[in-house]
Parts: sequence; structure tokens; C-alpha cells
Amino acid sequence: MTLDPAPALDYLERAEAIVRRVRETQIDAIVKAAQICADSIAAGGLVHLFGTGHSRIPVEEMFPRHGSFPGFHPIVELSLTYHNPVVGANGQRQAMFLEKVEGFGQVILRNFVFGPHDSFMIFSNSGVNQVVIDVALEARARGMPVIAVVSVAHCLASSPRHSSGRRLIDCADVTIDICSPAGDALVTVEGLAYPVGPGSTIGFAAVVNALKCLVAAELTKRGQPPLVLTSGVLIGNAASAELFERTYDDYRARVAQVYGGRRNQDQASC
Repeated sequence: MTLDPAPALDYLERAEAIVRRVRETQIDAIVKAAQICADSIAAGGLVHLFGTGHSRIPVEEMFPRHGSFPGFHPIVELSLTYHNPVVGANGQRQAMFLEKVEGFGQVILRNFVFGPHDSFMIFSNSGVNQVVIDVALEARARGMPVIAVVSVAHCLASSPRHSSGRRLIDCADVTIDICSPAGDALVTVEGLAYPVGPGSTIGFAAVVNALKCLVAAELTKRGQPPLVLTSGVLIGNAASAELFERTYDDYRARVAQVYGGRRNQDQASC
């Protein structure tokens, strides 16, 4: 029996529509966010990245991977993201519980030292769980510009959970809409009660890489071209390996002070 490809084609069409909406509606927001990122990186600061659950995906899409460069600092809390076993130790239930524990965000950020040129980018499809609001409010309190990357439709359809009554879009200096629908899943299958095929990953990837390209162009224009992780297929294995080492060394130097240095501010205030 030959499978009917219609559900797969439906998903691809809806995924294309998400990318098209990002292109048609979010370029101004991406430009504003890229300006913040480029200003931070050019001044020797960092763009800190945070996401819980599956919003870890765009954090790692930003850095490190091929076509990426230092200046972005991933903050991925394993207790909120390492739920591969699904059940048992480090399971999905625990992660989903912890992302709703108010005050946990401040505990996470207490482990880092932030500098005067730093900024913060927070990824969340829903934009309402307590930990992401904690992180956004704490970043703002420390004087960092906050960029929210979120499904605005899903966020507005969700009730605020944080005691402040705020959603992520209420805490951000710039909001980029990933243009995935409320509920996330895109495809309705005949005879199946619930839709399948989430779209947020498509929106996140489109936004992250468009933003990354724009930041790279702006840094290069300012005379600070970034070291980019580049495949050996493009430049040869030896050159690629050497570039990886230099890129990782550059990243290490940029983030070294985050883990205990003063970074030009009073450490006692952290």
C-alpha cells in the first residue's frame, strides 16, 4: 500500500508559510535585535541566550554550530532541558514542573557575572512560564536589554503564570515573533482528534539564522569580522580544524570572566 503524502505536504506548506510570515512581518524587529547584539559583541560584551524545554533548540542553533561565531553565550540549565529519558530520572515531568517554579530563574543567573555591555535573548514558544519571566525581569534589573523570541499568538492565548502578571512580551525591549500558531501543531489528520507537527522550531530556526547573518554583516562592517565555525567541505579539513580551535579559544576568552570574574562591575552586586 502506498502512503498518501498529503499530511507531509500540508506540514511543509504550513512551515513555508511560517518562514514567509517571518520575512514579511519581522524584519524590523530582527534589525533592532541585531543592532543590540552587534553593539554588545563589538564592545566586548556578550549576548546571553536562555531557553527552557524545547526552546533549548534555538539557543544551540545560535552557537555553537557551523556558520556560527563567538559573542553569544548559551545558558542551558540541564534540569529544564535534559528530558531525553522522558520518564524516570531527568524526565519530562520534572522539567515541566521546574520551569513553573518562580524564583528559579534568579537562582540560575546568580551563577554568572554580567558586564556593562551585555544583552539577553530569551527563547520561549509560550512566553508565560515562571522561569523565563524570572530571567527576563532579572536581566532588566541588571540593566541588560532583553530580546524576546516568542510565538506572539501562543503567548497572547496563554494566561500569565508569573506573580508579576507579565508575559515575556511585556518584559522585552524587542520582541521577535516566530509566527507559529497558538497550540504550535500545524497539521490536522482525518480521524485524529489532535493536530500534529509543531511549527515553532521552524520559526525559531528562521529567526535565529536571519539574525545571526545580520549580526555577522554588521560586525564585519565595523571592522570586527567574527571567527566563524566553518565546515571542511568548504575550506578543507586542516583549515576547518584550525579555525575551530581559534574560534573556541576566542569564545573561551570572551566568557572566561562570566564564571567568576568581575567584568568591570562590583561582583558583590551579582
